[in-house]
Parts: sequence; structure tokens; C-alpha cells
Amino acid sequence: MRDTCPTFALLTLALLSSPAAAVTVPPAGARPVLTDAAFEGPDATRKRVPIQLELVAGDVPQPTDIQPWPGRPGTLIVLGKQGTAWWIEPATGEGGVWLTVEVLTRSEQGLLGLAFHPDFARNGRFFLHTSVESKGEKVGRVAEWSSKPGAAPGDSAPKAGRTVIEVEQPYVNHDGGQIAFGADGKLYVAFGDGGAANDPHGHGQDRGTLLGSILRLEVDGDARVPKDNPFVGQPGVRPEIWAYGLRNPWRFHLLPDGRAIIGDVGQNRWEEITVARAGENHGWNRREGDHCFPPGSACETKGLVDPIHVYGHDVGNSVTGGYRVSGAQVPDLEGLYVFGDYGSGRLWAFPLPAPGAAVKPGDVRALGRWPVAPSTFGLGHDGALYVGDFGGRVFRVRAGR
Repeated sequence: MRDTCPTFALLTLALLSSPAAAVTVPPAGARPVLTDAAFEGPDATRKRVPIQLELVAGDVPQPTDIQPWPGRPGTLIVLGKQGTAWWIEPATGEGGVWLTVEVLTRSEQGLLGLAFHPDFARNGRFFLHTSVESKGEKVGRVAEWSSKPGAAPGDSAPKAGRTVIEVEQPYVNHDGGQIAFGADGKLYVAFGDGGAANDPHGHGQDRGTLLGSILRLEVDGDARVPKDNPFVGQPGVRPEIWAYGLRNPWRFHLLPDGRAIIGDVGQNRWEEITVARAGENHGWNRREGDHCFPPGSACETKGLVDPIHVYGHDVGNSVTGGYRVSGAQVPDLEGLYVFGDYGSGRLWAFPLPAPGAAVKPGDVRALGRWPVAPSTFGLGHDGALYVGDFGGRVFRVRAGR
């Protein structure tokens, strides 16, 4: 079955390329900068935040995640969909391969997420989310890895360890993939609805499956499920689930107060940004965004949590969730949530609304339409915001003029 979501068609480009053996890190003072963005459609009348995109790394095919190396300011890890992870140091102009792992690469499969243990600097533990084959089935696997504590990436000698969780994936798209530690020390894991199109198996509303959900897991000790997860002890419900009703959560950001801001990729009409809390149902596949699904149908909305922001396919067609920015690297973005659209190259920002409220149309800032396919974002140690271009580049967002 062909998926009508543009992400499916665009990511099949992965079949046409292979991982680079080396990464290019331009030295400071000699980095190309993109300066001219387009402001079209609704963006033409929105308040603008002037930015520039400074190239900090090239030859990094299909980036899926950007994470700062704990305890080593200025060092970033960039994951590539086809199984290579690079380290880069923009300040020194250095970089190289950190690790490679064998993964499935069709459509949206691949090396999808990285999370460093909160005590990584001392214990060297980290976690990867990969698409692999296990016992004859295609699965999304979250596994623990280890490296030499305190070592630089090039000297860390990472080694694979135990599998934390595996989830069978019935199709090759909607894998989700991001993993992140919350302020509570638990590991949060994003899984899409398992793919094809229209959620043919109803995974989004089925709490008996781990698909279509954000999971919350223990990684220290023998127990996998935190005792305070919202569905622990409920018959027929997987206790790992933290929030559900998601189609393809492509990048989420955990806030210190325990909420998750999620970019959830739509079917063929609506893209959404949603803020999730423990136990919430975010509607898929009863709804796409804040509209009943299938289009034109009636749907039961009781118990569903509305997204905070929805946009149509007239301006974009595949949302990439981002981060709330802090650190004053770009003063006009301070405190704003920045995200983008993979299909159109548009970037936006808005202040987070009060709990239970939606983003007001006038609060959405336009950052412009750029000649990039934003596939992921990252935050540096100093609060700098990075954006990965699926075409093979990593940019730092800096203030424009």
C-alpha cells in the first residue's frame, strides 16, 4: 500500500545513497552561510524572526538526530539514517565517524535515535533506536550501548549491549524513532502507528500495542516499567505506554516540567504540534490534527487532547518537531519553540501557550522557507539550535540582519 504522507516518498531516497566515510567540518571563519529565505503564503504577513543558517558540517547523508556529547562542550553527535554516527566539533573544524551499526534502510527505517544516560560522563552508557531484523521479523529496537567513560568520541570504542525493548513493525514507515531521557531519569521512546497509510490496524487507538505511542521506561535496575506509569495495572493495556493516539511522532522535546512537545506527521491534509502529558490520547486515527478522520466523517472527540497548532498541506506536508530555545544565541528566539516542515523547507517558531490552550495565529513567527529538507533539530551545550538537512548538511541557526 502506498502511503500518501510525503515523508514516505521522500525518505525512499535513502535507497539511492550510502553512508559517507568522512564528515566535512568547515573551520570557523570559513563557513558558508545561507541568508536569503522566502516568505510566501501565510508567512508573508506573519511576524518574522531574521535568521541565517551557518553550515557546520557536510557529507552527513540523511541526518536523523543531533545530540550534544555530555561533558564535552562543543562536541555534537549526528546520526545518519543508514547506520553511521559522526562526531563533529564546529569550533575546531574536526569530525569523524563515531560508530556504525547495521540497520534496515527502506523508507523510514534506519538509525533513528540516540540518548545519553544522565550519568554518561561517569558510566559511558547510551542508547540507540534502530530498525533491524530479529527472529525473522522487522522490529524497532532500543538497545543499550557502552563506551569508555570520559573518553573523546574518537577514542570511546562503543560496544553494543542488552536490548531494552523491541517492537514489531508491520510496514517500513512510521517508525517514529526518537528516544530521550526526561528530568525524571526515565527513557522516553517514540513509536509511530506502524505504517502503511490510514492506520489500517487501528494501532493509534489500541493500547494493547506499543505502536502509536510514547513509551516511558526504566533503564536502571531489573524493572522495565516505572511503577508510576499511567496505565500500570489496567487489563489489556501495555504498561509501558505514557501517551498514545499518535501517527508518526517525528521528533519530540521533553520539558523540565514533564511535558513532551511532539511534531506528529499527518496523513494527507493536516500536520500538528501537540503537547503531551502522562495518560493522554492524542486522537489518531479518529482525527488527523484537529479534524475528524477520514475527512468528512463524524468522530467521537470525548477524551481526546487537541493539538496546540495545526497547519495544512497548502504550506507544508511533513512536520519535523524541534526544540524550545534558550541560551540567547538568537535573542529573538529566546523561549520560543522552533520547528519545521520537511517537505517545504519552512521554519517557524511560537511561544508555548498556557496548558490546555492553543497557539494563537498571531503568535506564530515565520523564520522563512529555505533550500533544505529539515529532518531533525538539535540543541548544543550552549543553547545553540542546529537543524539537519536530509540532503547531507548540518546548520547552526544564528541571528540574521
